[in-house]
Amino acid sequence: MIFHDQDVGPEAEFDRSLRPATFQDFVGQHQIRDNLGIAIAAARARAEPLDHVLLCGPPGLGKTTLAHLVAHGMGTNLVITSGPALAAPRDLAGMLTRLQRNEVLFVDEIHRLPRVLEEYLYSAMEDHAIDVVLDSGPGGRSVRLGVQPFTLVGATTREGLLTAAFRSRFGIVERLEPYPPEHLEEILRRAAIKLAVAIDAPSARWLAERSRGTPRMALRILRRVRDLAQVQGNASIDIAVAQEALDRLRIDGLGLEEVDRRVLRALADRGEPIGLKTLAAMVDEAEDTIEEVLEPHLLRCGLVARTPRGRVVTERGLEHIGRSAGGRSGELPFSQ
Repeated sequence: MIFHDQDVGPEAEFDRSLRPATFQDFVGQHQIRDNLGIAIAAARARAEPLDHVLLCGPPGLGKTTLAHLVAHGMGTNLVITSGPALAAPRDLAGMLTRLQRNEVLFVDEIHRLPRVLEEYLYSAMEDHAIDVVLDSGPGGRSVRLGVQPFTLVGATTREGLLTAAFRSRFGIVERLEPYPPEHLEEILRRAAIKLAVAIDAPSARWLAERSRGTPRMALRILRRVRDLAQVQGNASIDIAVAQEALDRLRIDGLGLEEVDRRVLRALADRGEPIGLKTLAAMVDEAEDTIEEVLEPHLLRCGLVARTPRGRVVTERGLEHIGRSAGGRSGELPFSQ
């Protein structure tokens, strides 16, 4: 049984149907998968809760999926919330006191947890108790409530925003890395079976190479390619359908979408280093979106560089958008 403190939409339900059910079905991140498997087996043998787990890495790499697999491996429930959803101690207190022994509490975007709640969690994580303030002011009273031993699984894209004291309370810290194309191919093939659509090897490779090393994007693209194949009356996904679908989605050979190219064009047009706030205003995107979602892939591809004065586009970035150092522009096909 899985509890949620937030409504789950059709898209989230659909994504869940494509998630692996066991660690054996989880593709990629082999070291992390094996480390968690050993820790879970040892904890179950001792009849103890698993050590608290911190999962770090860019969005879409499988942190939520791993939290589900941790709960499944421990044979217990998963209670899901997120940092932004917990605004006050009472929000967290109610959730903690309802936990049953050995249950897993998953906090997504844990770096966005208010600092006062970070400190509130310390005693729950270590001493299995929380202090609830009943009255404020000089005559304020507090009562200490017991909390069943539990496992906190935190997911973050910004590990550096967590305090050292909070990080040190996680016994298991794992950092997820982008997936190589061969792992994404396997994920796509397995997902295609669940979606009841055939996909040939060249098409799977084509899509994997344009998925930014991220299973979430690979699965999103696969669903749109499946839609196109269905509308066109194709029984399977071949390379022609895959290429046409990516052209329609405006995804190019490096997995860049239009918003990524807007970032490159903004940097090229300015011709000098740009700060994050200025860049966000130029492309009309949130600073967090640029820093956490867009920029990591641009940096990995060598299209953008960070300098002490700000972000700059590289020569490779200029070539990708059809520019030269002198500013001459041209058009590149999306499925290059």
